[in-house]
Amino acid sequence: MRFPTVTKWEFKNTLSSRKFLMIFLMQLSVLVLMIVFLNMFIGNIESENGITLSPSLTNFTSISVSDTSGLFKKQLNHEVLGITSLENNESINQVKNGKATAALIVPENSTGKIDNFQPITLNLFIDYGDPKRSVVSEEVNSTAKAISSSISNQWISSLVPSTNTIEPDVKEEKKGESLPLQLIKKMMVSILLFLPIFFFGNMVIDSIVGEKERKTGEILMAMPLSHGEVIIGKNLAVVLVISIQVALWILILLAAGFDLKSPFLVYLVIILTSIPIVGITSVIAAYSKNYKEAGIGLSFIYMGIVGFLVIPALAYISSKSAAANISPMTLVMRLFSGENISTTDFMIPIISIIIITLISYWISIKLIKRDDIMFGPRPSIIRLALELIGIKNISKGR
Repeated sequence: MRFPTVTKWEFKNTLSSRKFLMIFLMQLSVLVLMIVFLNMFIGNIESENGITLSPSLTNFTSISVSDTSGLFKKQLNHEVLGITSLENNESINQVKNGKATAALIVPENSTGKIDNFQPITLNLFIDYGDPKRSVVSEEVNSTAKAISSSISNQWISSLVPSTNTIEPDVKEEKKGESLPLQLIKKMMVSILLFLPIFFFGNMVIDSIVGEKERKTGEILMAMPLSHGEVIIGKNLAVVLVISIQVALWILILLAAGFDLKSPFLVYLVIILTSIPIVGITSVIAAYSKNYKEAGIGLSFIYMGIVGFLVIPALAYISSKSAAANISPMTLVMRLFSGENISTTDFMIPIISIIIITLISYWISIKLIKRDDIMFGPRPSIIRLALELIGIKNISKGR
């Protein structure tokens, strides 16, 4: 196998490129800024003052209220609801004219009914064409429940003679981190660790599509190298560059105070994950005619890859689902969190990495071997897929 020669040549040219060095330094500076921001964000969440995780909802939606007693109007959430006091008909007209999302009608004798232990019927008119209707409905329902509970307690207190009771001493103990904090800390660190893999897709594109653009593909194919050695050599150079950056990122995270358990295993899993992703990128690059086409294809493919990595990891945090272990990001997250991982859970993502690696590299080598792919005219994706799985050959045999 002579692919190390190709790897050495590609790796040396990459490191000597000023463009690469500039991008490399910019990526490191972005990482440092993200670490500073993440540390400040987590610090504010863990502090006693806390931090709001949602934007301001002041006067998010409007409601017209007809409540002569003022009992319900006072209890509604004034921070979220823009409340206007009007008569019954005027309140309903506000909704009909689109000036309010809802109208709440409270009976005029509501306080008298409460004193006589009678139920109160609230009428809520909602504009279902307004997407903010669910906010109004939720706020009104929660307010009604709170008032109902308060009134029920007052009724019970008035009927039961007062006695001196000893209130139990209740202590609340919290174990572990809340789900939002886990999502922020674990997922953000996981995403930071996997980011370098997606930064170097342009290297694969330049390495393969560049041969077509520069018309040097013929020279490369004429060299005493097999097509497999060319693909493996080029892709291995990219993996080596990724391995350098991932190592630097892990060191920076450790120096910044992040508690990463088993950093070496985390590093190995990320590098192993980069191999099939680089292979998939080489498939896109091999089929593309130019940089623009390759960039568009890569954007769509990377969205799918990110989904494959992130969604199972989120599912594992929320439900500890066994199926979530298929994602290498889940494995990395469990490793740096210090969890005990069974052999089965460890092997599931590794097997998925091996399968995707074999398929992607096999397809990319098949594409490179075809003159119509390298020099044109290309077959359609559907026809090419059928030929790769041998359906066209079967039809010819018949």
